[in-house]
Amino acid sequence: MLRYTLMRLGVFAGCFVVVWGLVYTGIVPRGFGASNGMWMVLLALVLSAPISFVVLRKERDRASANVVARVDRMKANLEANASQEDDADDAARAPGQAPQAS
Repeated sequence: MLRYTLMRLGVFAGCFVVVWGLVYTGIVPRGFGASNGMWMVLLALVLSAPISFVVLRKERDRASANVVARVDRMKANLEANASQEDDADDAARAPGQAPQAS
């Protein structure tokens, strides 16, 4: 997941450099007053989103598979712990034993 995030930040940084160059040369209009920086960031975000969606598809699928595997492993561990607890409780309540007072 970290690799995908860093790659996504790299795509954004590349888009920001391109947008900055276009604004600096006057091809893309500047923002009003002090909003120029925010204008460039927003434009870079709008450009980087579809690029990341297409270019980083394989990496996103790989990261998603890792997350799904981790969640499945955690679910299996929780179920194993719950079954151990149930087994211990059943053994404690076995016939012939007096119930324990709480």
